[in-house]
Amino acid sequence: MKVAAMSLIFTLATGMTGMTGASAASVIQPAEWASYLDGFVTDDGRVVDTANNGISHSESQGYGLVLSVLADDRATFERIWSFTNTELLVRDDGLASWRWDPAATPRITDTNNATDGDMLIAYGLALAGDAWSDAGFTDRARVIATAIGSSMLADSDGMPAILPGAAGFNEREDGVGPILNPSYWVFEVLPIFAELDPSVDWAAVSETGVELVRRARLTKSGLPPDWLVLDADGVVKPAPDFPVEFGYNGIRIPLYMMRAGINPVLLDPFRQNADASGLYKIDPLTGNRVEPISEPGYQLIRAAMECVAAGAAVPEELKTLSATSYYAATLQLLTLDYLRRSQPTCMAGAAS
Repeated sequence: MKVAAMSLIFTLATGMTGMTGASAASVIQPAEWASYLDGFVTDDGRVVDTANNGISHSESQGYGLVLSVLADDRATFERIWSFTNTELLVRDDGLASWRWDPAATPRITDTNNATDGDMLIAYGLALAGDAWSDAGFTDRARVIATAIGSSMLADSDGMPAILPGAAGFNEREDGVGPILNPSYWVFEVLPIFAELDPSVDWAAVSETGVELVRRARLTKSGLPPDWLVLDADGVVKPAPDFPVEFGYNGIRIPLYMMRAGINPVLLDPFRQNADASGLYKIDPLTGNRVEPISEPGYQLIRAAMECVAAGAAVPEELKTLSATSYYAATLQLLTLDYLRRSQPTCMAGAAS
């Protein structure tokens, strides 16, 4: 793949208007990045999920890789990649085992993969290959993207859909499935995958994710359950044997949509189920709010939606990172990166 082509995809996928490759200056503030590293990244490159008993997983490692490139911090990227490559990429299909627990022996406590983690790892590698002109990173990204394309896609109501993992989501004994998780559609990754593995119609895969959000608008809550199936009529239903909720998985869907430039009209159900306190865990069958999801990182997703869809300014207290927990801080950095690059009017008056 030519560097120029990857630079174009880098620009389009991450909303970095006028900024390509290694010339793209980071908009993550040094103090913010230092706080994130101090709170969640160990010296050996493990990205720690502080709200989940200190485990690490392919998702956390993938987010760490992506953020390291966005922060233009190659040294940290190399540490996170070394841990990821050594400790998680141990399956024989090119994908990562998803769960690593420092308190367990062996450390990997579930060898199944999580496809969103695989996508994020490949994304970080592809961005690094472009930003730092290192074909080795690009080649490893291609291997993972190709593995996802060849083994982690399944037909759902005639559409190509992303399986959440290799085991447990398709061809089940009860005949239900495939079971899908709409938050696994990291939309900005899919144009890069189209460059890495053109044998797959990644644009159609992307449209499937958008279609799941559209169909969910017809449900009681208007939101997709974190885990869902499409019934015989193509209607969104909660998946059996999984929590019936729109929760911590689903709250990142509007962020992924905004970062990929998807029609902001589709943000409406997410906006309607939030308020000034932030986001909520929702019962998708009744539309009732179950509990608040209110750390600053989650509040910022709501504020970003209000700015993108309605022009409301982001509150001053959300304009810089509050490193409260791994997941909230990660989503906050990704949202700040998006707003500062692509929606600067939302951040008018932000600290520099």
